[in-house]
Amino acid sequence: MHARIRRTATATVLTAALLTTAAPAASAAARPTNSAPQLHSAAGVATTASVDYATWQRDVAAVIAVARPYIDQRTSQPSAEKRAIVLDIDNTSLETDFHPFWEYPTAAVKPVLDLARFADSRGVDVFFVTARPGIIYSLTHYNLKKAGYPVDGLHVRDLPDLFQEVSVYKTAERAAIEAKGYTIIANIGNKESDLVGGHAEKTFKLPDYGQLS
Repeated sequence: MHARIRRTATATVLTAALLTTAAPAASAAARPTNSAPQLHSAAGVATTASVDYATWQRDVAAVIAVARPYIDQRTSQPSAEKRAIVLDIDNTSLETDFHPFWEYPTAAVKPVLDLARFADSRGVDVFFVTARPGIIYSLTHYNLKKAGYPVDGLHVRDLPDLFQEVSVYKTAERAAIEAKGYTIIANIGNKESDLVGGHAEKTFKLPDYGQLS
């Protein structure tokens, strides 16, 4: 599959506007705070206009190659600590823009799937925080499970969340996971809005090329 990036035209295309809806920025005082995590990203590709599938997979693998040994080291010793990783979905966990719209379920991004399974094998819970609206919660949950992901929690946007910046919503969801007693050891996504706001020890940014959702 070496096709150029194609915009998703599934039934969820109706929700695309919702996924990118953002209200004016909330005040800094209203944003949850935490120490700034370290960012990791594939160098030299962030503004590429388009890319083929093989290049995208290679760039994703380069980031996961940094994340894997970190998670390995972070989970190498037995601990009573409740540990979690948080994953974005579109073009992070699932091949949304690189997948034929007529095929369902959408395939997993294999390097990320392998990482999630590895984390799960080390006793780390796997959470998904997505800008997808709640109306497609069931379809999304089914897709993740069918693709092979362990799913310990799936956070989607309720109606009030659609009027917030995505970054504010996602930060609040990570804070809610922490409030359940978890330490989020890694947060992985392909957009800055997936990663900013703290509430994760480290963040790992996958390529987005200025086009992916």
